[in-house]
Amino acid sequence: MIGRPRVHHRVTDSTNERARALTAAGAPHGTLVTAGEQTAGRGRQGRTWAAPPGSALLMSLVLRDPPEALPLAAAVAVCEALPVEAAIKWPNDIWIERRKVAGILVEGRPQEGWAVLGIGVNVSAAPPLPEATSLGGAVGVEDLLDRLLTALGGWLRRPLPEVLTAWRSRDALLGEAVRWQNGSGKGVGIDDAGALLVDTDSGVVALDAGEVHLLR
Repeated sequence: MIGRPRVHHRVTDSTNERARALTAAGAPHGTLVTAGEQTAGRGRQGRTWAAPPGSALLMSLVLRDPPEALPLAAAVAVCEALPVEAAIKWPNDIWIERRKVAGILVEGRPQEGWAVLGIGVNVSAAPPLPEATSLGGAVGVEDLLDRLLTALGGWLRRPLPEVLTAWRSRDALLGEAVRWQNGSGKGVGIDDAGALLVDTDSGVVALDAGEVHLLR
C-alpha cells in the first residue's frame, strides 16, 4: 500500500531529499513524505520548484522495485487524479490549456531497487510565471492527495501496454511543432521506451532526454 507510513513537514528543504534519506534508512515501500512548504524544492535538470506556502501538493513516495514505466505511469495517474482535463507535456510536466499545473521528478538507483517519486501540483495558486497555472482551489490539497494515491496505486501496477496507451491519449505534443537544443520538428508520439518521437526534415528522431518546447 502506498501512502503509509506518512511523514509530514510544515516546512522542509525538499520532500525528495527527505524521502531519499528515509530510503537510505530502510523506509518501506510506499512511505510518503509531504510538506506545506519547501525551501529548496527542485525539478528536473536542477530547476527549482517554488510555490506559496500551503498552496500546492508537495509529495514524494519511496518505491521499492519500481516499475520500468514509473515516469509514464505517474504522469497518467496525475492526469487521472486532477478534477479537470489535463495533458502530458513530455517528459515530466502536466498541462492545463498549455500551462504547467504539475511536475514530476523521479530519482533513484535502479541497480539498488529503489526510486523516489516526487510530485508537485499547484492547487490554489501558481508561481508568477506566464507558463504556470493552478487548479484554482477546485479541490483541496488533502483531497487531491487521496485521489492521487488511489490513481498511483492503480497505474503503478498496470502492464506497460496499458500505460503507453493511456499516456499517448494525453500527449500534449502530438502533432505540434517543437524545438529542442539540437533541432526542431513535429511531435509524433513516444516509443515503447518513453522516448519522444519527432518528425524532422531528416527523418524521425527519438529523444530520450532534455527539454522540448512548443513552437508557438
